[in-house]
Amino acid sequence: MVMNESGDSVQSPAEALKSLGLTKYEALVYIGLLRVNEATATEVHEISGVPRASVYPVLDRLVQRDIVSVSHTSPRRFCAFPPEDGVKRLMHRIEDQAEYVTGALQEIYTERSEVDRGAQDLIWTIYGTENIMSRLAEALTHAEEEVWILSCWKMIEKSILPMLMEGIERNVRIEIATDRWEGDVPPGLVVRIKKPPKGHDRFGRDAGGGLFLIDQHKVMAIVNAMGEKPTALYSESDGFLKLFMQFWNIIERVEDKKDKYQ
Repeated sequence: MVMNESGDSVQSPAEALKSLGLTKYEALVYIGLLRVNEATATEVHEISGVPRASVYPVLDRLVQRDIVSVSHTSPRRFCAFPPEDGVKRLMHRIEDQAEYVTGALQEIYTERSEVDRGAQDLIWTIYGTENIMSRLAEALTHAEEEVWILSCWKMIEKSILPMLMEGIERNVRIEIATDRWEGDVPPGLVVRIKKPPKGHDRFGRDAGGGLFLIDQHKVMAIVNAMGEKPTALYSESDGFLKLFMQFWNIIERVEDKKDKYQ
């Protein structure tokens, strides 16, 4: 590790190459070859300091990685590709591997057994705005039929509305109960304006939080009181869903009674 002028530690080139997937010996050999136009295995050993017995296997791996070329002469001579090309090829290799493993893991994730609902009966506690919004975005993105939301306008406007517009484009039915709505209601969105309960101002008018029901299958309850770290409960448990669906039904019944007596 080296230090820059300000005294901060900076990775050496060999350490940086290790972060791109090379071993210590591979990094040393590649850097050694950059110092010369070309070299035999014996010369590479002398330049890089890599043990003689390890040089040939290392060179073969670098050739396979396509950052070192080899001549068909006797003895064989090796040449490093320029740094820009070499690093770019290492990055492409990492990107290809990342794309492959993402697809493979996604298949495992998608094919989770629906028979054992043990995990679905759990109630997960999520802390922090970033983690909560990430889980909520995942749930809303995969909504297929309907989404019910109870939340304050400030949170909807700031964090939720763009996700909802994507759902509307997929013909997902979206209903929202909120304290107010500023501006026009987008087509395809059902909005119910609800007067907040007495005393809610002492918690902060726009303290945030809310209730989200997705496809009558997933529920997230977010608590975001003023001055406190946001917390959310997320579950696919039938009991948890029924509890909050009853809460939503109460809102609808109150709405129906208001319409009846107006």
